[in-house]
Amino acid sequence: MNYSKDYDETNPLSIEAYAQKLIGKTFADVCYEDAMKKATSVEEENSYVVSHENKQRKGGLGEIIEERFFHYPCNNDSRPDFDKAGVELKVTPYKINKNGSLAAKERLIITMIDYFAVVEESFEESHLWKKAQLILLIYYLYRQEIESRLDYKIGYAKLFAPPIADIKIMKHDFEVIVEKIKEGKAHQLSESDTMYLGAAPKAATSQDRRKQPFSNELAKPRAFAFKNSYMTYILNNYIVLGKDTYEPIIKEDTTEFFEDYVMGKINAYRDYTVTDLCRKFEIEYNKKPKNLEAMLAYRILGIKGNHAEEFEKANIVIKTIRIGKNNKIKESMSFPTFKFKELVEEEWDTSTFGTYLSETRFMFVVYKFDENDELRLKGCQFWNIPYEDLNIEVKKVWMKTQKVIMDGLQVIQKNGKNRNNFPNASENPVCHVRPHAQNSRDTYELPDGRHYPKQCFWLNNSYILSQLRKEFIDG
Repeated sequence: MNYSKDYDETNPLSIEAYAQKLIGKTFADVCYEDAMKKATSVEEENSYVVSHENKQRKGGLGEIIEERFFHYPCNNDSRPDFDKAGVELKVTPYKINKNGSLAAKERLIITMIDYFAVVEESFEESHLWKKAQLILLIYYLYRQEIESRLDYKIGYAKLFAPPIADIKIMKHDFEVIVEKIKEGKAHQLSESDTMYLGAAPKAATSQDRRKQPFSNELAKPRAFAFKNSYMTYILNNYIVLGKDTYEPIIKEDTTEFFEDYVMGKINAYRDYTVTDLCRKFEIEYNKKPKNLEAMLAYRILGIKGNHAEEFEKANIVIKTIRIGKNNKIKESMSFPTFKFKELVEEEWDTSTFGTYLSETRFMFVVYKFDENDELRLKGCQFWNIPYEDLNIEVKKVWMKTQKVIMDGLQVIQKNGKNRNNFPNASENPVCHVRPHAQNSRDTYELPDGRHYPKQCFWLNNSYILSQLRKEFIDG
């Protein structure tokens, strides 16, 4: 059979139209239909299916689409998969959340980062951009209860080209990553350094390391990747039709970098009181919504709701900070609770909390009480946790927390209160563990069968203060 007639390999739209025949099929269906066409022997087909069913085999599902549907051999060519059309093929999973919403299951790996080559490239000429400027996305539905990954069903097949506004941000992301490599800090790269395009860890084992050009320190292998948050946004706003998009912060053409633009908007209201801001943006101050200070930041940025397009794509989380008249912060910063039985099964490199901090960028919106106890806006700051703070100090707290749970949590009564041996704020300069439960009955089960109030990791208030720009404190 002449497979070249099934689609025009020089035409992106023809390739997309052919790919849409995949919708509703499983990977097993693709293999079976191809085997029937080629009259493949049962032994040969069984051998192929077994090897590609193996979840440890990287790229197995992508290989099936390449070899058994589009009928071209897999290779490590640096050019796009459909070179004559300039189209890269990517097969990626999505999931359905408990509330029915759709989300990408993982980041999308574009291409490995060659630390030596990338410092000589511009964004426009990079191997990355050749792969990323036009992608045929094949989304399949991941379901935990399905044992064989060949039984996952394909839900969407569509071309995606990053919008111009996104390309500007990706170019800046690329330059941030390259600059860090030029500084001899490839070993300190983190996905939270950037917005849409991340430097994702990509190694066979956690011990894998490779050389970098401007330092003798070995670095983890990493790949350019569209972040999980960006892939979720693509799915819900470009792939699935009829979805409402979130409001963009930047609504007009600008040459400013995104973060500079945002800080400029917020700083225009520097020293306004919360009362003044509520009056300005017609928010009923007397009702004091729980997230009032964050809501005001969104209104300043021109966002009517509490979701901004760029923040959703980049996994940027707003955290509001109140500085007291004494130039200190009263509250530490909390994070989602952890389940005791799940944490003991984790490893640090892939731990829920470590991964969250390494992939999340924060926008601190800073307010300060004046001499009259009026809360005034001081500005905003984009922040991600420094590499060494995460991989030394936070790791210590995480490791001790895991050990405490594994050894059997100790609880004693002191001054009429229950005290535990989780790491507290005095033990570590960066973070600690303490309760985050609604009441004593709001618990999770420990490995030994006891139930104990929910706990979470907190960044110390003194640590957060040390990370803020001095002008917020002194000004």
